[in-house]
Parts: sequence; structure tokens; C-alpha cells
Amino acid sequence: MEASIHHLLALWMKFVADTGYFGVFVMMILESTAFPIPAEIVIPPAAYWAAQGRFNLWLVVISATCGSWVGSALSYWVADKVGRPLVERYGKYVLLPPPKIAKADQWFDAYGSGGIFVARLLPAIRHVISIPAGLFEMNFRRFSIMTILGAGLYNGALAWFGIKVLGDQPALMQNPNAMIAVLKTKSHWLIAFAVVVGFLYWLMTWMQRRASERHAPGRT
Repeated sequence: MEASIHHLLALWMKFVADTGYFGVFVMMILESTAFPIPAEIVIPPAAYWAAQGRFNLWLVVISATCGSWVGSALSYWVADKVGRPLVERYGKYVLLPPPKIAKADQWFDAYGSGGIFVARLLPAIRHVISIPAGLFEMNFRRFSIMTILGAGLYNGALAWFGIKVLGDQPALMQNPNAMIAVLKTKSHWLIAFAVVVGFLYWLMTWMQRRASERHAPGRT
């Protein structure tokens, strides 16, 4: 089992290494649309290769952030041009069912442009927040600035995490025991990361609940 997991991890790490900055850029475009490629499995491996001298860490973060902006801009312009009826009708075919769009609507309506920045830090909503921004015709320049700032901060944090957890394990690609060593000796970083993600998820649900309450019948 451990050998199989290590083999899959090594294949993914090799894929990230082979595709380089352009691969990071493209995968982050997909991550910022509706495709389920989380940034958490894209940036830390690239940060690992940066620690081995194969990539430049700053270029990894810049490539990832540029990809995040392009993907978000595509979602923004599609929503702006095709309008709500088509998004609601066909969104379910690209992992955007009406309830998810409705939550993003409430989020954007409640928190405005500042919500774009915060949403880029939150799981489950950062890849859909561009849609209500387009539907509500938010100023594109302001949308871009908030997206770049939020995505840049999150991508930088993931790169730092990758360096701390994986960067000093050059044998990770060849030796399954290195993966076990990471899980044992770096468990505090993994736990801290899980706590941060859990807090962000709680923050997302709390803010969504507040947004829903503001739109509840009888509230003004």
C-alpha cells in the first residue's frame, strides 16, 4: 500500500516537474474555473522542485498566480457575456450546480469586492466567486486586483508550505521510506495545515450563513 501511494506521488511529482512553469500555469487556470484540480496538489510539488534547484520559487508563485487570474477572468467574462440563464441551465455540467452559484451570489452581494479577496483564500468557493462578479458586472480592474492579491497570497502560502514539508527531502522521489519520514517528522506542519484549512472552511460557512441571513425573507 505504501509503495503504491509513493508510486502515485512520484508520478504526479514527475508530471509537475516535466510540465514546468507552463504546466503550473495551465493547471491553475483549470483550478480557477470549474475543474477539480486543487492548488494544494499543484503548488507544493512545484515548491519541492524549487528546493531541489530545478525551479525558481518566485516564478512558481508568479506562474500559479497568473494562471489563477486567467482562469478567474475566463469565468468572469463567460458569466458576463452569456448571462445568468445559461449559467444556471448548463452550469451543472461543469460542476457548477445552481445551489453553488446561489451561494456565490449571496457571498458577492454581501461582501462585494472585498469578498473576492477573501474568497480566494477559502476552499470550495474560490473557484466560483468569479461567476457572480461577472454576472453583477463588477469593475474588471478591481476584480483583477482583488483576484491577484488573494490568489498570490494563497499560492505563496502553499509554496512556503511545500518548501517546509517537502523541500528538504530530496530522496522523496526514489524512496518510499522518505514519504513515511515526511509523515512522521513533519506531522506538525501537516496538522497545522489541516487546522488552517479547517478554520478557513469554518470561516466560509460562517460568512455564507451571514450572507444567507441578510437575504432571508423579512430582512432588509
